[in-house]
Amino acid sequence: MSTTLESLRQILQSDDFGARLHVLNESRSLEIAERFELLSIATADRNTRVRYDAVSQLAVVGQHDLDRSLQILRDRLINDPESDVRAAAADSIGALKLTAAFEDLQTAYEQTDEWLMQFSIIAALGELGDRRGFELLTKALNNSNDLVRIAAVGALGELGDPRTLELILPLVDDPDWQLRHRVAQALAGLGGPVAEAALAKLCQDPTEIVAEVARSLLTSIEQP
Repeated sequence: MSTTLESLRQILQSDDFGARLHVLNESRSLEIAERFELLSIATADRNTRVRYDAVSQLAVVGQHDLDRSLQILRDRLINDPESDVRAAAADSIGALKLTAAFEDLQTAYEQTDEWLMQFSIIAALGELGDRRGFELLTKALNNSNDLVRIAAVGALGELGDPRTLELILPLVDDPDWQLRHRVAQALAGLGGPVAEAALAKLCQDPTEIVAEVARSLLTSIEQP
């Protein structure tokens, strides 16, 4: 049986979870408009895994119809009963740079204590590049979860807001080497004498991977 939009749409109505999940893989052979249609249906599937895969794939396929993608992803971010799917919605919102969903992301962060959701939202704010996120990212620097803190440093670096420098300078001495590694990257993006001085300090970091990336970044900044 050949793979067509109609044949795959019919399978999405079946009771076979595995078959429905397989549709999402098979849809890759279709034109983007047809693939988008199938994914739109699958984002409301009764099975968590199917919804998760569909929402995740919208990070790329959603470019076909950004308005419809915004509607779908907002709904999954707010209403999906599973945190994994809500986190995937935040990821896709960031990937598609759907700045219209900024307030939804902000509200979702404030209403959850699940670290995966918080992590995905903070990372998405960095991808959006919307400076309205500065205050929330500042708050996330004090999150109890180290991965969320690391994501916040990275997102602040992506925003490029000059106020970031004052916030991350003390983190040059943070005990978490992964956070220091991300600080080095953020400093390089911010630039300027103060940032370069902090980056030079990180060149002497006791963790070699941090020192190595700091040296590489500092060299790239100093090259004419």
